Amino acid sequence: MVSEPVGAAARGATTIADRVVAKIAAQAAREAIDAVPKDGSPPHASVVVHRDIAHVSVSLELDYPTDIGRQCGAVRGRVRHRVETLAGIAVHEVDVHVERLHSAHTAHGHKRERLK
Repeated sequence: MVSEPVGAAARGATTIADRVVAKIAAQAAREAIDAVPKDGSPPHASVVVHRDIAHVSVSLELDYPTDIGRQCGAVRGRVRHRVETLAGIAVHEVDVHVERLHSAHTAHGHKRERLK
């Protein structure tokens, strides 16, 4: 007996939990930045998916000095690409929040000098 092929709509749907998409986004952000500061936290992401469209928010810390705009742009592009490729979910918006800048001048107990 040969059975009829089952159409895609009849087979059901695969859903990916928001927390899984957030983990993909956080890993993509780590890949995009030059380095996680030595005394900093790795990037964190939160995601809201509605009708196969994701809104991603990434929080990160950067070493300073750096080109903050370039770093944020790299994060946006990498997160969008990785989430769309790995999860198959369209990403219309990636918000990047720089929570903290880490300066070599202020690390390790260096005193700040006042400019006169």
